[in-house]
Amino acid sequence: MSLFHFGKKKEASQPCSCSCAQSQEAAETVCACSANGITSVKVLGSGCKSCHELYENAKSAAASLGLSVEVEYVTDMEKVMTYGAMRMPALVINETVAAMGKVLKASEVEALLRQQMK
Repeated sequence: MSLFHFGKKKEASQPCSCSCAQSQEAAETVCACSANGITSVKVLGSGCKSCHELYENAKSAAASLGLSVEVEYVTDMEKVMTYGAMRMPALVINETVAAMGKVLKASEVEALLRQQMK
């Protein structure tokens, strides 16, 4: 018996290979987001009405496809500028800008997500 758990190995949970918040067992399970090819979905904007509308459309498109990825809404202009998006709102899928400068309908966002899943 060891005092204060010294000498005991910690149970290590390996982070997902796609760096999402989930953890996975080594070589036993596959993350749902890496299985379908979508690792991140972000909406870049300044907080205006059209940016919020794109955010809601992106959330509904991800939900209709059954994706386990959380849609992020980024309003920090320093982070927005790192993506190189010059017009708002912008949609970022897997860390690349997929669309910018217009509010996409949920069906259009769904089509872009399906292209990334292939």
